[in-house]
Amino acid sequence: MVERKLKNFDLGQICDSGQCFRMRRQSEDTFQILASDREIEVTRRADRWLFHCEEKEFAQFWEQYFDLKEDYERYREQINPRDRYLRNAAEFGIGIRILRQDLWEMIVSFLISQQNNIVRIRRCIENLCESYGEKKIGGGGGVYYAFPRPEVLAGLQEDALKGCNLGYRSKYVVRSAQSVVSGEIDLNQVRSMPYSKARTELQKLYGVGEKVADCICLFALHQLEAFPIDTHIHQVLERHYRRGFPNRRYWKCRGVMQQYIFYYELEGTKESGRTP
Repeated sequence: MVERKLKNFDLGQICDSGQCFRMRRQSEDTFQILASDREIEVTRRADRWLFHCEEKEFAQFWEQYFDLKEDYERYREQINPRDRYLRNAAEFGIGIRILRQDLWEMIVSFLISQQNNIVRIRRCIENLCESYGEKKIGGGGGVYYAFPRPEVLAGLQEDALKGCNLGYRSKYVVRSAQSVVSGEIDLNQVRSMPYSKARTELQKLYGVGEKVADCICLFALHQLEAFPIDTHIHQVLERHYRRGFPNRRYWKCRGVMQQYIFYYELEGTKESGRTP
């Protein structure tokens, strides 16, 4: 068991922020997180968080996964004091951090995310893992499934994943797995590329456009220059940033700002009743 008092960290907000799809709220204060082939349970007690794992595993994997060494207050301090909208969004999503997730898992997850909602995306990924992932036993004795490796998915027929409710996205995932296994796309090379090159390289995968590539760059490669633009973000840009988002000011943390905005649009409307 590892106990930490953490600022700017809220798993409830991260769970609902649209950046991860294998995090599950088990109760008001307890979360199960599956990442690649690992599993952890995390519990909040007052102002502290309990990570149900050994100190060594926490230091080697989970501390980095949750980006706990980064000071997110410094990102918030960069917000223009006159930008009331962004200040409100950052305050509303104060506990959001950008997770450092597995590259292959994010490629598949955001291929599945296209023209989909978060509930269905989670269900599709759960089906995919249970059907093609390796069976594992968690720390509490429960069963979970690792995320399926590209080698497993590459050998499938292009429509095989329709059985996991992926629909037309089945061929996106299978063809992308084939590109990775064949070496057409080298994930190790992508991991070492700067943002612009990684974004271009990822778009060579079947079904990956600009928005999906940006999501992968942000949530797997932790390239904070990435600023995925979906319907929610597009509407915000039209309402609040008619002259364009101030990219120069936020270039090195645009992705953090994007998450504040996305979460605010997704969840802030529910609490305040304001029009999105």
